[in-house]
Amino acid sequence: MGKNERVPPPAAQEYRARLVARGALRDSLSAADARLAHARLATFFSGVAIALVAWRGGISPWWIGAPVAAFVWLVRRHDRVLRARQLAVNAVNFYERGMGRLEDRWVGTGVSGERFRDDHHVYANDLDLFGRGSLFELLSLARTRGGEATLARWLTAAADVPEIRARQEAVGALAGALDLREQRGLSGDDLGVTVNTDRLVAWAESPMPGARALGIATWLSTAAVVTTSVYLVVTSAWWPLVGAMALHLVVFRLFRDEINAILSAREPSAAAGFVADALSHRSRDLDALARLLAHLERVPFAGSRLALLRGTLNTGRRGASRTIARLHRLSELHDSQQNAAGVPLLLLLAGTYGRLDWMVALGLVVAALVLLVQPHIALALEAWRRRHGPQVRVWIDTVAQFEALSSIAAYHYEHERDPFPEIVMPDAHSGAVFDGVQLGHPLLPRATMVCNDVRLAARTRLLVVSGSNMSGKSTLLRTVGVNTVLALAGAPVRAASLRLSPVAIGATLRIQDSLLEGRSRFYAEITRIRTLSDVAAGPVPLLFLLDELFHGTNSHDRLLGAEGVLRSLLDRGAIGLITTHDLALTAIAGTLADRAVNVHFEDWFEGNEMRFDYRMKPGAVTRSNALALMRAVGLDVAAPGDRDDGPVGPPSSATRTAGSTPESSGPGPA
Repeated sequence: MGKNERVPPPAAQEYRARLVARGALRDSLSAADARLAHARLATFFSGVAIALVAWRGGISPWWIGAPVAAFVWLVRRHDRVLRARQLAVNAVNFYERGMGRLEDRWVGTGVSGERFRDDHHVYANDLDLFGRGSLFELLSLARTRGGEATLARWLTAAADVPEIRARQEAVGALAGALDLREQRGLSGDDLGVTVNTDRLVAWAESPMPGARALGIATWLSTAAVVTTSVYLVVTSAWWPLVGAMALHLVVFRLFRDEINAILSAREPSAAAGFVADALSHRSRDLDALARLLAHLERVPFAGSRLALLRGTLNTGRRGASRTIARLHRLSELHDSQQNAAGVPLLLLLAGTYGRLDWMVALGLVVAALVLLVQPHIALALEAWRRRHGPQVRVWIDTVAQFEALSSIAAYHYEHERDPFPEIVMPDAHSGAVFDGVQLGHPLLPRATMVCNDVRLAARTRLLVVSGSNMSGKSTLLRTVGVNTVLALAGAPVRAASLRLSPVAIGATLRIQDSLLEGRSRFYAEITRIRTLSDVAAGPVPLLFLLDELFHGTNSHDRLLGAEGVLRSLLDRGAIGLITTHDLALTAIAGTLADRAVNVHFEDWFEGNEMRFDYRMKPGAVTRSNALALMRAVGLDVAAPGDRDDGPVGPPSSATRTAGSTPESSGPGPA
C-alpha cells in the first residue's frame, strides 16, 4: 500500500490563509451592508417627513434636497459595498473549492463537462474524462465556454511533442500565479454560462451591411437638430426644432431595417436588440470578457508560449480589454437611450403643467438628442466591427488557451509532487514506450491510493492482467489511461516518474449494449476493437486498454479471437494491457512469449470479508474467488464437503499490505 500522504503543504497553507482573510473581509462588508441598508431606510423616511412638513408650509421646500442628496450618496456607496461583498463571497467560494480539491472533497463541486461526453470516442467514457467525479471536473477552472471546450479538446486529442513541451513550460510558469487565478475566479459561478463565446464570435464575424447612406443621413440630421436646438435657446421659437425632429423620424424610418441589422446582427426586419440580442440579451458578457483580458494584460509572463499568447491581446495603442470595454459602453449607451425615452415626455408634461417655457424647451431638446442616439450607436458599432471583428475570435481563443493552461497549472500547484512526464520519441527498434514508476489514479484520494509500476517497452509489449473481481484490474487500466491523457495534454501525472512516447489511446472499459441501436455488448466491443485496429495502422502507435476481452462469448472463441486480435495489434507496433478473470486466457502470454507477460492481483478471505492489497505481482493468478464470494453472500452454490476454490488465507507477508480493505485502500472495483 502506498503510504499515507498529506496534502501539499504550500498550497494548503496558502489556501487556508487566504480563506480566513477573504472570510473576514466578507463579514466586514456584510456588516457595512446592514448599516447602509438601515441608513438608506432612515434617510428615506426622513425625506418623507420633511416633504410632509414642507407641504404643510412648516419649512422651505428646499430642505428636501438634503435627504435626497444623502440618499443618492448612500445608494452609490451601498452599491460599491455590495459589489465588493460579492467579490469577497466569490473569493471565499474559490478557496473553499480549492481546499475541497486538496482534501479530496471535490466531487460534485465543479463543472462536470457533461456536454462534452461522446459515446463514440475511443477512450473518453472509458477513462471517466467527463461527468460527475471526472477528470474534467477535477481540472477545470475555466470561466468561459471557450475555455471549457479547449480543455476538453486537450483531454480528448493528444498534442504533438513540441506542443506538449510548450504547454509544460507554460503550466510551470503559471503554477504560482495564484493571484491571477483568484481574480479570474471572482467573476462568479455563472460566468461560464453567460459568456457564450460561440455567439460572440458569430456576431463579430457576421456580414455587415453598407452604412454610407446611413452615415450621410445621420450627420445631416444631427447638424439640423443641433442648429435648430441652438435657435430655440436663442429665440424661443420651437417650431424649427419640431420640424427637424419630424424630418428625422421620416428619414430614419427608411433606414430602420439597416439600423436593426447592424445593432442586432439578425435579419433586417428583426427588432434591434444590439449585441445583447445576439448574446441572449446579456451585455454583461462583454464586460466579463474585458475583465478576463485585463487580468491577462497586466501580468508579465515568462516563456515563449505565454508571451506569444499575450502578444495577441495587443491592438495598437489599446489592449484588447479596452477595445472590448468600448464596445460594452456602446451597449450600455444603447440601453440607457431606451430607458431614457420617457425623460423628455416628463419634462414636457411638467413644463406644460407648470407653465415653464424653459422646461418645455429642454424637453424638446432632450427628445431630439434621444432620437439621434440610435443611428450614431449603429455607425459606431459598424465601425468597431469592421476594424476589430476579425480579432474577436483570436482574443477568445487566447482567453480559452489561458484558461486551459491555468486549470492545469492549478492542478500542478495543488499537487506539486506530481511530476511532468518525460516525452520521448519512439526508438526505431524498441517502438512505443510506456515506463511508469509508482503510477496512481489522480481521481482517487492520495492517502488511500495504491501505486504500481507499469513498463511497456522493448520485449514486453503486452501485460495480461488476471485476477478476481474487484481486485483492481480495471482500475489499473484506468490509471495507465488517465495518466497518459494527462501526459499528452501537457499536464503533470500521478506517478513518481513517467517516460512516455507519443501514443494513440484506445479502450474498452465501458462498452455497453444498446437497445435503441439494436446491438449487443459483444457487438459493441468488437466494433470498438475494429476501430482500434484501424488506429493501430496509423502513424502513431496505439496504447490499448482492453477490459475483460471478449467476455461476451464462449471460452473457445474468446481465446482464439483474443490471440488473433492481440497478435495483429502487436504486429502493428501497439502496446497495451488486457484484463481477464478467465484463467484460460492467461495462456496468451505463452503464445506471445516474445512480447507478452502475465501479471495478476491477489485476494483472500478473512472470515466472511474479502481482502485485497491491489498490488500487481508477476505471473498469472492461480485461484479464483467466485464460489467463495457467492457463499459469502449466502448463496448455496456447492454441496457440503466440496473443496472451496477461493483463497481462504492471506498471501505471503511479502505481498500483503497489512490493514488493507476494499473500502480503505483499494483503487476501486475492477
